[in-house]
Amino acid sequence: MHVSLDGFVAGLKGEMDWIHVDEEIFDYAAERTNQADAALYGRNTFQMMESYWPTAGDNPNASKHDKEHSAWYKQVQKIVLSKTLSSDGLKKTTVISDNIQSQINQLKQKEGKEIVIFGSPGAAHSLMKLDLIDDYWLFINPVLLGEGIPLFKNIERIKKLQLRKSHSFSSGVVCLHYSL
Repeated sequence: MHVSLDGFVAGLKGEMDWIHVDEEIFDYAAERTNQADAALYGRNTFQMMESYWPTAGDNPNASKHDKEHSAWYKQVQKIVLSKTLSSDGLKKTTVISDNIQSQINQLKQKEGKEIVIFGSPGAAHSLMKLDLIDDYWLFINPVLLGEGIPLFKNIERIKKLQLRKSHSFSSGVVCLHYSL
């Protein structure tokens, strides 16, 4: 998840124009997504992704990243946390609207690779509250927003995380990988 240096994942109105991405970051992130065979989203992020990624790689002028991520997106199982969305007509998509903890724990027990969450601060807050996140991959952008949607919200207990890996990009973005 991209986050500002002062801990926000989006501006007050959801703006993310401050996030820096380039080929170096895309290639690094692709290593992470290739380790996952399921992607978890909140409804808003899923609808944004679903409107772009299924056909992004088909464009004759598509970038290397768009081609690769579009192919990954089409084959990966998608999990959406939503009380209003239905999975009817959606390919390779499961909508979870209740019993989040038990349903996510069941998915984590299935054979396969990893489940990765993209953006979706509301979904991330729900998963954090239920203690369902095992690893944090944070892309710290060298920008101060001052206010916005926080990455961590209503944390009720202290978690001791272990730094597993860090990586600095030429843009000044730093990726930190923490696990419980």
